[in-house]
Amino acid sequence: MSGVYFDAVLLGIIEAATEFLPVSSTGHLLLAGHFLNFEGPQGRVFEVAIQLGAILAICVLYFQRLWHVLVTLPSDPVSRHFVTTILLAFLPAAVIGAAFHGVIKAYLFSPWVVCWALILGGFAILAIERFRPEPSIRSIDEVRPKTAVAIGFLQCLAMIPGVSRSGATILGALCLGVERKQAAEFSFFLAIPTMFGAVAFDLYKNRGSLTFDDGALIGVGFVTTFVVALVVVRWLVGFISRHGFGLFAWYRIILGGLGLAALATFG
Repeated sequence: MSGVYFDAVLLGIIEAATEFLPVSSTGHLLLAGHFLNFEGPQGRVFEVAIQLGAILAICVLYFQRLWHVLVTLPSDPVSRHFVTTILLAFLPAAVIGAAFHGVIKAYLFSPWVVCWALILGGFAILAIERFRPEPSIRSIDEVRPKTAVAIGFLQCLAMIPGVSRSGATILGALCLGVERKQAAEFSFFLAIPTMFGAVAFDLYKNRGSLTFDDGALIGVGFVTTFVVALVVVRWLVGFISRHGFGLFAWYRIILGGLGLAALATFG
């Protein structure tokens, strides 16, 4: 396997292992790409596009739930409520992301930003785990529209690389009274329109500069991400139900500190 394809597999594994954890997959990919000197298809386009593999894993793992919603949508108020809350949570990121896409890519996609965001986010997780309210929402069907919109605005914090989309949505939902397991699953479902939209937007913006070789690299990363994400998502739901998020907080703090030291030493 040539070096660039090995890097694509490695980045696919990193994406799958971190996408649904509150540790920032984008931050990990930026740091890994920086230190690997990965120059794939427009670099960041690759990092966004392989996220489709993670989304496909969610669609496979929750196929029965998603299919039930689809076929009963016209007649079942519970299914309509599910779709409505997901779309309401998606809208803030869709609007703000489209409006500030260029600024975000130009000024925030930096390994220095990632490291500081990892550290600050780690301390935020520790605080939320200690002071969050008792859960009052124990099913996704109980999430109210205003709660969905609030989670959607919190998701926008993840436009800063290193914050973590799943971390912002899961921990934001915990602060709004959603039970751990349901907060994680709501974040998974919200990822479907959010990440599809981000991938489509980035590919459209860079459509003139992608080549066939770029497509091959994306394919390798996509398949790797899909396979690994199948395992990670199953594990995560059980783990956080039993242990919470403290381990991820300390991981973020340590990784961010090591990243700052490496950047100061090697650039």
